[in-house]
Amino acid sequence: MIAPSELIINPDGSCFHLHLKPEQLADKIIMVGDPDRVNTVASYFDTKECEVSSREFHTITGTYKGKRITTLSHGIGTDNIDIVLNELDALANIDFASRTIKPEFRQLTMVRVGTSGGLQPFVPVGTYVAAGKSIGFDGVLYFYADSANVRDKAFEAELLKQLEWKLSGIQPYVVSADSSLIEQITQDDIIRGVTIAANGFYGPQGRQLRLPLADSELNRKIEAFDFNGSRITNFEMESSSLAGLSALMGHRAMTVCCIIAGRVAKEMNTEYKGSMTGLIETVLDRI
Repeated sequence: MIAPSELIINPDGSCFHLHLKPEQLADKIIMVGDPDRVNTVASYFDTKECEVSSREFHTITGTYKGKRITTLSHGIGTDNIDIVLNELDALANIDFASRTIKPEFRQLTMVRVGTSGGLQPFVPVGTYVAAGKSIGFDGVLYFYADSANVRDKAFEAELLKQLEWKLSGIQPYVVSADSSLIEQITQDDIIRGVTIAANGFYGPQGRQLRLPLADSELNRKIEAFDFNGSRITNFEMESSSLAGLSALMGHRAMTVCCIIAGRVAKEMNTEYKGSMTGLIETVLDRI
């Protein structure tokens, strides 16, 4: 039995942060960072069965072309993904009445649709990039047992070597998205890249305002990194914990982003919402 302090259930029978009840969750989930973007995804639904908002977490479940889909916002950062993934898994695989793990595992399919900064000339602004591999600068996965089983340790070692890693107390980890889901969503028109999930927007992504950086050359080394033909394509802030926790739990998950900033060319598209709708439509059709 899972104690009330570990699995917090609200008086209405919903999970603590998301405020969702088990029956409100679909097996197919489209995740977005911005609560307002949930409305954009749900505007394509043929029917809507429920809508729930709590803090930065906004959820709508409905149907699209006969598929039952939940779309929800997770806010910003891998710490939020830790909350969302654990509560989604609990909704699917823990009996809230008895507080025990269900005997039959329910697998979820999750696609995060986000925005990102491009790091290579072949991923200019407007490009769609799927995180085939994610590099976590966040550390979330290290708090869970058996993380080594889902990490690419050879890739991690090469990162430390080529990046001449100087940030003491932080060590990047590398995880792959679900390969069958990557194939399903990307097909032949979305780039399969290597994505860094940074644990911040400014310093961790090499942006310098008033504070100096611990390694001012880190982005240059990231852009030059090459391991068996794999180049690091983009920065965002959630893909590593999504891929890593999902792999540990047995779910299918991936991140696909629209590039809205060219970090090398120092370009930024603040009017990116039109580009996002095309990506949302693609994911809705393919999930």
